[in-house]
Order: sequence, then C-alpha cells, then structure tokens
Amino acid sequence: MDLELKNKVAIVGGASKGLGRACAEVLTEEGATLVICSRNAGDLEKVAQDIRAKTGADVLAFAGDLEQHATIRALIAAAIAKFGRIDVLVNNSGGPPLAKSIDASEEQWATAVQRSLLYFARMSREAVPHLKKQGGGRIINILASTVYQPIANLALSGATRMGVVAFAKSLADEVGRDSILVNNVCPGSLLSERLLGNVTSRAKELGITLDEMLVERAKETAVGRIGEPCELANLVAFLASGKSTYITGTTIRVDGGLVRSVL
Repeated sequence: MDLELKNKVAIVGGASKGLGRACAEVLTEEGATLVICSRNAGDLEKVAQDIRAKTGADVLAFAGDLEQHATIRALIAAAIAKFGRIDVLVNNSGGPPLAKSIDASEEQWATAVQRSLLYFARMSREAVPHLKKQGGGRIINILASTVYQPIANLALSGATRMGVVAFAKSLADEVGRDSILVNNVCPGSLLSERLLGNVTSRAKELGITLDEMLVERAKETAVGRIGEPCELANLVAFLASGKSTYITGTTIRVDGGLVRSVL
C-alpha cells in the first residue's frame, strides 16, 4: 500500500531513541522528509546520520529542550526555513517523572505538566497555521496506556496525558474542516528506554530481577509478549498518511491487549 507520504514533511519529537526514533525511521521508509528533535544533540545527529544512510531521506536534526515554548517556536521556524512546509506532526515527549499520587512533589508535578501536557498544546498551536497553509495535515500524539488504567508509579502520566486526550478532541473539532486530522496513540508494554526505567523501578520495589519483571509484564498482555517500537510506528505512519482520511479525534491503543477495558 502506498501511504502517499513521499515528499511530505514530518516533525517527530523525542526522536533520538525509543518510540520517537521508531516513528522517524518508519516515516522515512515510506518516503517522508524529516525534522527530528530531542535534547541531546550528539544522539540526535547519530540518528539522523543512520536514517540518511539507510533511506537517503533528507533529515534536519534540531536539538533543544521542548519543554520551553521558545524552543518549540524555533523548531517550527527551522522546519519552515529548511523545507518550506509542514505536513505531519508527531508529538512525542519524554515521560513525566515516576511518582505515586500520594507523594508526588511540587517539582515533579510542574515537570509533568510542562512535558506531558503543555508540550502537546504548544506544538499543535505553532504548527496548525502551517498545516492550514498546506491545505491539511496530520497531528498524532504519542501518549500512554495510563489514560485507560493506572500503572504503578505513573500517576502523573495518567493525570497529564488524559488532559491531552481532552485537548486533542477539542482540537480535532476546531480544525477538522481544514482537513487537519488529530489522533492519539497509546503504547502499552513496548520495549523502550522509558519502559525499562519503569520496570526496573518496579522490580526493585518487588524485590525481583529486571528479567523476572519483564516476564510478568509480558504475561499481563493478551499476546503474551512485550511489543516492539516499530509496531506502534507502523500505526503512526498510517495515521499520518493519505490513506487515513476519516479518522480524527480518536485514541488508539497499541498494547497487545494489556488494557482490559471494553471501551
């Protein structure tokens, strides 16, 4: 299937590793031109070089702290200066601090709100005028299965990311007639640095090894295994594509059946 992404310009946040990197790689494999961003300039440029070598894609690496509004504005400006357009926005940020509801500090709450709520709103707000100029586009938010059910030590994730779900639903209503589609994708147990960090913390609490904890996490899914980042990235590529034309305002899980809710 031709996803009609050739020469489309996609911005991918948090692309130096994990889910963001997987999304960047799959989008370029489908022909997209890429702007990738994260804090670590060295890691980011290494990813850009790897993608260029593998796919021949044109990749702009933009390093910066996307918790800062000024950085987001500079990123959007750099993308327009380099490529003259934006077609796809993949909003992916580092997860909020690990914390429980009863003992999350003021500093942890502040970080979570900046990183896991305001980031998504700011990126969308700055990009929408450019998407409208192109006659449409796609906004895809990478969230977490915490919007469906609690996960130990991830109280701040659920609280802030649920706000993004509500924001995205409103945004989808506001820009749908401009042919801009807005959707959320929620990973479950996918093998990323973020998952390993959370699982390691949980393993210490329970007094078991990391490998034992990963086995337990895999048992929680319907398919009986931990997923791979590319399994989420394939859905992101479809939602970004010209084949996805009537899906907006939705939240879709990629969790191997981890979430037991019927809704």
